[in-house]
Amino acid sequence: MHQLKARFSCLLLLLALAAPALAEQSPIRAMPPSVAPSVELPVWQPSQRYSIDPLPPTDAGGIRPVSFDVPLSCPIAEPRTCWSWQVVPEGLMYRSYLAGVREPRIGVQLFHEPKYDWLWDASVGGRIGLLRYGTHDPLWAEGWQIDAEAAAFPRLSADADGDLISADYRYGFGLTHRRGRLESKLAYYHLSSHLGDEYQLSHPWISRINFSRFAFVLGAAFYPWDNVRAYAEADFAFHTDGGTEPWAFQFGIDYSPLCPSRLCGAPFFAVSGHLREEVDFGGNFTLQTGWQWRGTTGRLARIGFHYLNGQSNQYQFFREHEQQVGIGFWYDF
Repeated sequence: MHQLKARFSCLLLLLALAAPALAEQSPIRAMPPSVAPSVELPVWQPSQRYSIDPLPPTDAGGIRPVSFDVPLSCPIAEPRTCWSWQVVPEGLMYRSYLAGVREPRIGVQLFHEPKYDWLWDASVGGRIGLLRYGTHDPLWAEGWQIDAEAAAFPRLSADADGDLISADYRYGFGLTHRRGRLESKLAYYHLSSHLGDEYQLSHPWISRINFSRFAFVLGAAFYPWDNVRAYAEADFAFHTDGGTEPWAFQFGIDYSPLCPSRLCGAPFFAVSGHLREEVDFGGNFTLQTGWQWRGTTGRLARIGFHYLNGQSNQYQFFREHEQQVGIGFWYDF
């Protein structure tokens, strides 16, 4: 296991060093200033007016040519550099962690777990912006934004029956901020876990636990290189039930090109660690890598390899150890 982690770390380092060369045009480098520049109107001069020669010579057809002497260009303010209030804006200032185990998105993983055989883990939801005071660039906006998130995370057996084993549900709101390469968020969320009826009927000896937490989150992310994002967050639950404890921590690194993709797409790589107090600050390690396509508003589609090792990410079984190896598809708004 230690050798595997060392190899993953070396691969991540090589990708990080190669990131500037792989980026065609970084939205960070191309990012405009956060305040609108002053508009300088051209000085009115005779040479910049259109003028008509009072008695120009006529051509062979008897038509007098008219000459216009006008400026070729006039400086204007770039609208995306202005800060303003925007309702339901395009884009996010603090995007979901690519390998986060409980991030709201549309996605599915098909994987093998030695204890359960083949399983489907899905996520149905997303994170959207409600209100922004900042710039208008949907791909790389600066300023302040209020977001909302909601998602369901069902687990189903991958056999012919497709029984619902369990499902977690999460919703919340967050205040996010971006300035240059630094992002931050202060958020609230509620998460609860439920045992599937079909699974409970076929496994009557298993009792449902009332796993529930109401928590505040403080997170920060930084781009040390173009397309490479390092992040960490602290999660404190002020109300808990079902065996969960107040503290949890999440951290990781994403390599994901930020510019809109061509048809061929681009590679991505993501690792994440999640530590929780209820399992003595153990948790799980997640790795995802593969190919991605990013749209002009920052929406992201990915497909690739999925690996998780550690405590289960389905909280009805949070004390059980799992090793997931499979493939997945993920779509972030």
